[in-house]
Amino acid sequence: MALRHAVLAALLDGEYSGYQLAKAFDIGVANFWHALPQQLYAELTRLEKDGLVEGRQVVQEARPNKRLFRVTEAGRAELERFAEAASKPSFIRDDLLVKVQAADRIGTAPVIEQLEERASVAEAKAELLSKLLRQMRGDADEEEFLRRGDRIGPYLTCLRGLTFEQEHRDWCLRIAAVLRERQKTSHAER
Repeated sequence: MALRHAVLAALLDGEYSGYQLAKAFDIGVANFWHALPQQLYAELTRLEKDGLVEGRQVVQEARPNKRLFRVTEAGRAELERFAEAASKPSFIRDDLLVKVQAADRIGTAPVIEQLEERASVAEAKAELLSKLLRQMRGDADEEEFLRRGDRIGPYLTCLRGLTFEQEHRDWCLRIAAVLRERQKTSHAER
């Protein structure tokens, strides 16, 4: 997947300025595709040049003018081609896992500390995603929203992000506890 597809998918809900797109990305898309604001602005320029999005200038009196972007029919067709193509298997690439892999041969205190910090970050993200899910479904309970909700895609990806963060938090806490217990046992045996 290229950033272009993530941007096109994010623009399906309407017109966004680059700033609004960055905010939408930060809230809803970042749980499965990370991009810096400058990457998004550069991608919008490429997408417009390729005819996949259309931009229009909005004159503002009290603030600088802004450009709003929306997906074109060619952009929708590109997303359809993308959706039809086979997806590659996902994989994990995480420096913290390298540290855990080496935990038997290195000091574990910094690894335990980093695992606990990562668990804390995952918990904060899970809380944010839970709040976002509640906002998306409004008064409907989850099962009702999943059956009849409007624009289900962002909800489903947010749900995946929530599950990922919860599992990540639980794994980090478990591994920190295992390493801490092993640390105690090895000190007691000496």
